[in-house]
Amino acid sequence: MSLDLEARDDVALLLGTIARRAGAAILDAFERGLATRGKADGSLCSDADLAAEECILAALDRAFPGLPVIAEERTAAGGATDVADVFFLVDPLDGTSDFIAGTGEYTVNIAAVSGGRPIAGAIYSPQMEHLWIAGRRAMTAAARPGDAAAGLGPWRDLAVRPAPREGLVALASRRHGDAATEAFLARLPRHERRAASSSLKFCLIAAGEADVYPRFGTTMEWDTAAGEAILTAAGGIVTDPSGAPLVYGRTDSRFANGPFIAWGDKTFAARMTQAA
Repeated sequence: MSLDLEARDDVALLLGTIARRAGAAILDAFERGLATRGKADGSLCSDADLAAEECILAALDRAFPGLPVIAEERTAAGGATDVADVFFLVDPLDGTSDFIAGTGEYTVNIAAVSGGRPIAGAIYSPQMEHLWIAGRRAMTAAARPGDAAAGLGPWRDLAVRPAPREGLVALASRRHGDAATEAFLARLPRHERRAASSSLKFCLIAAGEADVYPRFGTTMEWDTAAGEAILTAAGGIVTDPSGAPLVYGRTDSRFANGPFIAWGDKTFAARMTQAA
C-alpha cells in the first residue's frame, strides 16, 4: 500500500483497524491485572501501553515493511529514533493516568507523516467504543474493540463549525495546566471552558462540538499527529502561537512539540493570531 496523497483514505481506514486491535489488547491487559512503572520523564507506563504498542508495531510492519515507526514506549526505552520522509507516529495509550484512574478518557493514536506533516491518522477510544479517522476526509463511527467488520457502525463525516457568536467552547487538559495556557484562555473573547483528556480534544473540535484547544505545556509528536490529521481534514487548523504549522519528525528535539493552538474556525484563528 502506498502512502502518497492519493492513498490517504485507504491508509486511514487501515490505521483505524489497527487502532481497534490495539484497543482490544488494552482491555485484555486490564482484565489480566495491570502492572505499572514510572518512566524517566515522570510519566507512567502500564502493561496495557506495552501490549497495545506491540500490537501496533507488528501490524504496521506487516502492512508497511521498512517504513520507520516512532512509538512512545519504544522511544522511551532507548529504541531507534531514525525517521524518513514518510514514517509513523504511535501513542499506544494516550492518557495512561486516566486509564489507570478508570475515567475512560484515553485513546490509541496512530498517524502517518509525510514531508513533516501528518497525512492520515486514527484515534480510537476503547472505553467509548468510538473511532475517528482521517485521510483526505475526516470520519467517525461507533466501533467495538477488535477488527470484526460487524463491530463497526456507519461512517459519519466530520466538519468543524464557525466560531459561535454566543461564545466559544475552549478545551483544556484535565490533568496538565500551565501559566501560558491560562494566559491564552484569559485573552479569549467570551467562552465556556471544558476539561477533557487525551486526544479526544482534537476530535471534539473536528466534530463541531468545541472551538479551540490551546496547549503551551509539554507534549510529544505522537500526542498530536493523529489529532491534527483528523482536525485539519475536518476543516480546522493547528499552529504554533505565531500561526506557523507544526513540523513532525524533529529528532533534534527528541520529538517534543512546542506550544500549539488547535482551532476549528480557521478565519477566526487568523484574526486572533493577528490580534495577539
